[in-house]
Amino acid sequence: MPKCVYCGSNYEFPRGLTLVMKDGTINYLCSGKCRKNMLMKRRKVKWVLSKKKTQEKVKKR
Repeated sequence: MPKCVYCGSNYEFPRGLTLVMKDGTINYLCSGKCRKNMLMKRRKVKWVLSKKKTQEKVKKR
């Protein structure tokens, strides 16, 4: 399963978007929402920060 570069969530392969940058790096994005925010260079968005916190709590269990 690929992991979204922007929000860090796992998603199924047929969904989402794969961006190949000019330098050869591959970016996996789970939704259009993540794609648009990444292109606008937003990093401190409330929904991303809260999603990362919940994922950290799940990993600790």
